[in-house]
Amino acid sequence: MRLGISKVRTSALLVGLLALATAACGADSGQTDILAAGGWPGMHSDARNSDTSRVTGSRDLSLAWSRPIGGPVATYASVGKTGQLFLTANTPGGCNLVSFEIDSGRKRFCNRLGPGVIASTAIVDEAINVYVGDNGSMSSFNDHGQPRWRAPAIGTPLSAQFTGDGNLLFVTHRGQVRVLERQTGSNVTPPFDLIPPPDPLQFPNLPLALDDVGLDKCFAGTEECPVANTPAIDIPSGRFFVTLWRPGAPSASLVALQYTGGDNPGITQVWNADILAGGSASSPDLSADGKTVYVSDNANHLLAVDAENGTTKWSYDLGFTPLGSQSTSDDGLIIPSGGRNGHLLAVRDMGDHAEPAWDRRDLVQLGVPAQTAGSTGYTVVQSGSDDDPKLVLLTFDTETGETVDQDELPGAVGTTVGTSIGPDGEVLVPTLLGELFVFK
Repeated sequence: MRLGISKVRTSALLVGLLALATAACGADSGQTDILAAGGWPGMHSDARNSDTSRVTGSRDLSLAWSRPIGGPVATYASVGKTGQLFLTANTPGGCNLVSFEIDSGRKRFCNRLGPGVIASTAIVDEAINVYVGDNGSMSSFNDHGQPRWRAPAIGTPLSAQFTGDGNLLFVTHRGQVRVLERQTGSNVTPPFDLIPPPDPLQFPNLPLALDDVGLDKCFAGTEECPVANTPAIDIPSGRFFVTLWRPGAPSASLVALQYTGGDNPGITQVWNADILAGGSASSPDLSADGKTVYVSDNANHLLAVDAENGTTKWSYDLGFTPLGSQSTSDDGLIIPSGGRNGHLLAVRDMGDHAEPAWDRRDLVQLGVPAQTAGSTGYTVVQSGSDDDPKLVLLTFDTETGETVDQDELPGAVGTTVGTSIGPDGEVLVPTLLGELFVFK
């Protein structure tokens, strides 16, 4: 009898524990930003593409280490909350997805994927699983570089995002939108084509385009690469924003789409704004409240767009076309990337217009800015003479634009393609020619 009672009590206890565990697993059913786990886990740091970090940035940096990657690099380094970093490259042989320890520069793993991987930043979740696209597929690896899954796609997936309910969202450069289950790579929604594929019944002899056609034009955001940038996603609402140049259109568009999860997951288009003259010069990014989308065109304009209806709030002439995305702080300070004859400047969103905050015409910006807490920013500028130009990492005060510190990138030439911030304030800068510099 006592044994029977004991068994009943034990069973009751197990049921109770199971119920508590189930309740705990289901308690976090709201929208969460997986990219908020720490480090710089996405191409532009977070879901809204802000190019900012909540880490208080150091004002006294020095070069910790550097190493060649083996080929050109086109996107940022991403960094997980543990300090493991990831970088893609265009290497003629060997690895083109590499991972290093941020403290020592020691290589963790290197994998060989299709050459299209150069267009995709590997994004990192809280478990340090990575997700990266290459020719016609999206793949996931664990922190040791071991494959988890591989899912086909039409085109080459550019850098992805995580939805608020924990799935993986990406858009290929040929305009296919996919949402995949993060653990298995299976479809959450049917594929959504921003550019409908040709009808095989109407065009039975039309050859299929290769998955990397036009990929080399994505850097400039021109017509040959219909979707050239990373989507920005508003986590609470599931609305996300992409740039798109439809075939034959006179200009590129900013497009708002809606991801809906739950029992009937799907993707729908909300609005379309044909406003990007000459194509897209940056990824879209969102204000902290999710009400405004910022994007640059190839005609020197920084645009602010109403996220609800797609109307333009204001347009600001930068005087140059940026070759990269802007950094946007929570309080609306926007620092564009450098470009052809571009310099360092900042503007502030005043609601119905942009107001200059400061302007450093004495600095030729050859990098992508990043803002941190403590009113500290970083970018790469040109130093030295025109006959002997050098690249230096500039530390500056984001409120005034004043120079705080300068650190040379020894032997670096050309331009840089991203600025990322590590979990302890490290600053990572890859060059287009294929060298990674890490400052602490």
